[in-house]
Amino acid sequence: MKHNITKDLIEFSETKLKRPVSNKTGLFEILGVVITALGKFIFMDYLNWRLPFVVIASISWFLYIFFRYKIEKGVIKYWGFRTDNFKKALKLMIPFSMVSLMLIIGIGYFQNTINLTWHILPLLITYPIWGSVQQFLIIGLVAGNLNDLNSKKLSKSLIIVITAVLFSVVHFPSMWLMIGTFILALFYGYVYLKVKNIYAMGIFHGWLGALFYYTVVNQDPFQDVFLIFLN
Repeated sequence: MKHNITKDLIEFSETKLKRPVSNKTGLFEILGVVITALGKFIFMDYLNWRLPFVVIASISWFLYIFFRYKIEKGVIKYWGFRTDNFKKALKLMIPFSMVSLMLIIGIGYFQNTINLTWHILPLLITYPIWGSVQQFLIIGLVAGNLNDLNSKKLSKSLIIVITAVLFSVVHFPSMWLMIGTFILALFYGYVYLKVKNIYAMGIFHGWLGALFYYTVVNQDPFQDVFLIFLN
């Protein structure tokens, strides 16, 4: 018991040191997320350069993560790239994910838009990677930095709503995607501020997102992104 208390105190003190060094850093990261979101509208929606944008955006942010890691190694765990609380995050997300799965299938059945093909298989593998990037950018950097602002403290409820609205707007003009991501971000914002784990959130984001496309949205991302690009 004493060992566990000591371990928790050490982890808490280390977590304090891993927080962004200034509000300036946090605001810079939020600005970077906004620029990435604007790039989505330009390169994915207008120019239809979906795969190049996803690849370039992912590489750019991975480079930033590496840069911050070299300066402050503890920032990785602080952001939520960790495995020590993976099971705790799963326990929070599994009930919500099961209800979401039933709703997704139910809406698809009601709309007669269920179109499950083998194309979903590569999406179930690759989409969690892009889902982790989205969770890190929108939930991790926006919600996390807003929660850690030293100059002006916002309520957690307001932070979650702001993050959910941003997540929803990024998925314009699809109304189904805007509704789905808004609800998803409300829950994931709550989970992140309670248990930071990007891995668990990214996996569930990718799996639920892939099913959402092939059932509710009636869209084939594999065809739209990979096959068209290859052809």
